[in-house]
Amino acid sequence: MATKDNSTSSEPVSAAVPGAGQSASAQPAVVRTKIYPITKYGAPVLEARTKPVEKFDDELAQLCEDMFASMYAASGVGLAAPQIGLGLRLAVIDVSLGKNPEAKLVLANPEIIQFEGEQREEEGCLSLPSFRGNVARPQYVTLRAQDATGKTYEMKGEGLLARAFCHEIDHLNGVLFIQYLGLLKRDLIRRRIRKLQKAGTW
Repeated sequence: MATKDNSTSSEPVSAAVPGAGQSASAQPAVVRTKIYPITKYGAPVLEARTKPVEKFDDELAQLCEDMFASMYAASGVGLAAPQIGLGLRLAVIDVSLGKNPEAKLVLANPEIIQFEGEQREEEGCLSLPSFRGNVARPQYVTLRAQDATGKTYEMKGEGLLARAFCHEIDHLNGVLFIQYLGLLKRDLIRRRIRKLQKAGTW
């Protein structure tokens, strides 16, 4: 997820500490970091439902760290596995843009279990660079997910974090933010992308 609004808050609902912000003793070993290219709109993997994460091991922990590195390199606050070409039900989020290690969240097999309120803000996506649109999302979202070790946790997010939860889980369901835009706006974006594809610049 790409955004220009970095304000957020989060409230843990259970005792588990989510994501990559855990203590080193709780995390599987990580050896190196790889920067993946971001998969752009038009690739079938972006519009397909993902498969659940079943194996929580060092390989998955490494993939999570690679996804964080790839997200930071692209100046994003969220990245889903389909955006690096993997049909896996996995996403990472850091609305602090790398400034706060505790803000690093790994979402394996996430599901939204409660939401309330409404916010309407401009939203962007790393897989649709340079395109943005106003999208209505819940103001508060509670999700249940697993971290990089397979531990289940629940967390409540507000504002940008709630938006990021929705945006990344949409990716895991094969849904892109432009599907929430009006028909004219959506068709305009698609036409522009087709022109960029023909020009070889997409």
